[in-house]
Amino acid sequence: MSFLRRAIPSALVASTLFLFVPGRAAEPDPKAISYALPDNIEWKKGTASDTAILQGDPSKPGIYVQLIKWHPHNMSKPHTHNQERYIVVLSGTWWVGTGTKWDPEITFPMPAGSYVVDRPNQVHWDGAKDAECVIYLVGMGPVNTVSAEAK
Repeated sequence: MSFLRRAIPSALVASTLFLFVPGRAAEPDPKAISYALPDNIEWKKGTASDTAILQGDPSKPGIYVQLIKWHPHNMSKPHTHNQERYIVVLSGTWWVGTGTKWDPEITFPMPAGSYVVDRPNQVHWDGAKDAECVIYLVGMGPVNTVSAEAK
């Protein structure tokens, strides 16, 4: 009798929960929401990093959104951009440095969750050290990148 007293309430709870859990999620109306699941994001492979443009085009006027996946042991050289750029570190540690002298040993770590703003026409450099990192970048195009390394 004790078994039935415990089993019946548990069965009722389980069957009630089943009524509220959808069997299959409805796909969003494309007129209301556009999206790309991870498997559908197109990455352009590069030697130092891979890039995925999610929105817009950095070479044209208007907002652009991109993902950059830095490969381990790769870092840009000192450079500037003509536009402000807003960055969130999604995974790994992104390493940043400022000034015209390129030295990966003096970079500052930006762990996942960090927010960074690249100011226009200010010299900086960045990338990955021992592990891959992924950043989410938003900016206004057209953006130009100019080398600024001291020789």
